[in-house]
Amino acid sequence: MSTYFQNKIAVVTGGSEGIGKSLVELLLSMGAKVATCARNPDKLYDLQIKNSSKPLHTVVADVSKEADCKHLIESTVNTFGGIDILINNAGISMKALVKDVTLDALRSVMEINFWGTVCCTKYALPYVLEKKGDLIGISSIAGYRGLPGRSGYSASKFAVNGWLEALRTEVLDSGVNVMWVAPGFTTSNIRKEALNSTAKQVGTSSMNEDKMMSSDECALHILKAIEKR
Repeated sequence: MSTYFQNKIAVVTGGSEGIGKSLVELLLSMGAKVATCARNPDKLYDLQIKNSSKPLHTVVADVSKEADCKHLIESTVNTFGGIDILINNAGISMKALVKDVTLDALRSVMEINFWGTVCCTKYALPYVLEKKGDLIGISSIAGYRGLPGRSGYSASKFAVNGWLEALRTEVLDSGVNVMWVAPGFTTSNIRKEALNSTAKQVGTSSMNEDKMMSSDECALHILKAIEKR
């Protein structure tokens, strides 16, 4: 890969594990300055220690909370001086039939997947516009097909796709690239951390993770796409 990411300032939400962690570490290896967030302070601490010699800024944040999104963006700007790239990666899945699921579970998925993307993007937009940078949403194949047992997840990703497509059209002449990524099954904890019908974590996955694309491979595809705009 070229030097596209050298000295770029990138924000990756949900960077403590899975695709997000792979994106953080790949960006750092390519010379970027990276800010990331997660809800788990211990995982963020481990990530910080592992990359102690690199320009990594970590923030404990829950993207379902607008104030946390605002703090993430403002602290990144205060630390690094701006934002070139925002990758909205933080997300959660859901396993429940519509007849069983509570409205609270559906709202939780939408708050994280859709509103987390909206809030982080809204606060980052002025800085990305200034840099003519990149705004990215990590969506899913479930954002193009309503999957049974995944109604809330599919709905949230459909919403992300539609919102980012509208934004892409609005900023088309500004020099900013808006892109959403729809990976297939990728190795991560997202299935174990999925919410059940009552918004509690499932805790297990019935799928064979060994046969899925690795998070590192997925992250590399994403960064290549960003570079190609």
